[in-house]
Amino acid sequence: MPVTAPPHFVPPAERPELRRRLLAARRAFAATPDFQAAELAVRQALSPLLAQLEPELLGVYWPLAGEFDPGPQPWPRALPSARRTPAEMVFRRWDGATPTAQDECGIATACGAVAVPDVVLVPCVGFTREGYRLGYGGGYFDRWLAAHPGVTTIGLAWSGAEARFAAEPHDHPLTLVLTERELIAPE
Repeated sequence: MPVTAPPHFVPPAERPELRRRLLAARRAFAATPDFQAAELAVRQALSPLLAQLEPELLGVYWPLAGEFDPGPQPWPRALPSARRTPAEMVFRRWDGATPTAQDECGIATACGAVAVPDVVLVPCVGFTREGYRLGYGGGYFDRWLAAHPGVTTIGLAWSGAEARFAAEPHDHPLTLVLTERELIAPE
């Protein structure tokens, strides 16, 4: 994905514009032949990383346009399920079948029991070297992470989504960020 993030530091007020630009760049990237190679590179790096972590329950996500598709995994899995009012997210155990339910944000989700994964794959619209994530702006993952400290989080992003933006008080750094080019372990 071509680097589209501004080279300067983005203050909180400019986050919506940064999000818009990164999402547009991601959609364009997903339409190129390089996208499949990038997905393969992330998949090849993710498998041994998860094997090392040996999750008891892996939190995954149903991929939106241009996001990395985590695909089948050999560990028990759970999908997020968001509610708008009050704004909250939980993970529900998932059997791997194509979901027939949608959460209140319109994203496919599972109907299984609410559970707390010990390792969570987190989709990133943007990210920083310090492990902060720019998501879709709803704060669902941030609230969930605040309520579940100690969970290992792996942000999945395309390398071109790296940006320099201000972390806000509600932001929680990810444990790791994996792109098609590298594994970043924030300090």
